[in-house]
Amino acid sequence: MNISSDITVNEGSSVTLLCLAIGRPEPTVTWRHLSVKEGQGFVSEDEYLEISGITRDQSGEYECSALNDVAAPDVRKVKITVNYPPYISNAKNTGVSLGQKGILRCEASAVPLAEFQWFKEETRLATGLDGVRIENKGRMSTLTFFNVSEKDYGNYTCVATNKLGNTNASITLYGPGAVIDGVSSASRALACLWLSGTLFVHFFIKF
Repeated sequence: MNISSDITVNEGSSVTLLCLAIGRPEPTVTWRHLSVKEGQGFVSEDEYLEISGITRDQSGEYECSALNDVAAPDVRKVKITVNYPPYISNAKNTGVSLGQKGILRCEASAVPLAEFQWFKEETRLATGLDGVRIENKGRMSTLTFFNVSEKDYGNYTCVATNKLGNTNASITLYGPGAVIDGVSSASRALACLWLSGTLFVHFFIKF
């Protein structure tokens, strides 16, 4: 007879869903979370479904089912959207040689989707300035250098923002011989060559 409408809330809020049903015999009302793996959905055998301190993992569709064994259950669905501030899930340092194309990537999860900004030191970057291009698609933002020069090397900051907050990550564009996290890119290359050689020798001796 009556069911809650779709709702949007901020993470941490308390949510109450209502599902009223009539029938003879009196139907059993069950709530189930559809947006999780089978058998893991939150289940409530009551007209009211109460969620305290809702999290982003509890967003999605909830199904109300009314059943009294006289006929097939009557089913309705309610969608809960949970807003949460951005967090950057992917931001990796990238090595590129002079004159080559380089791309820095920054991925952020957020609801609503985050807006991105890129900075080098205190300067905000924009498409078309100093030969760079910024592209924002969904959760991903990329900063592209079409012809890497010496001045392009250094630390960049990706800032992701929505109405609930912001976060940032530092990403380094480096060239051959640069020291990243205490290890030079040349050392990384030598380590890869040594490992490849070791594996080849092991294979040769074995066979």
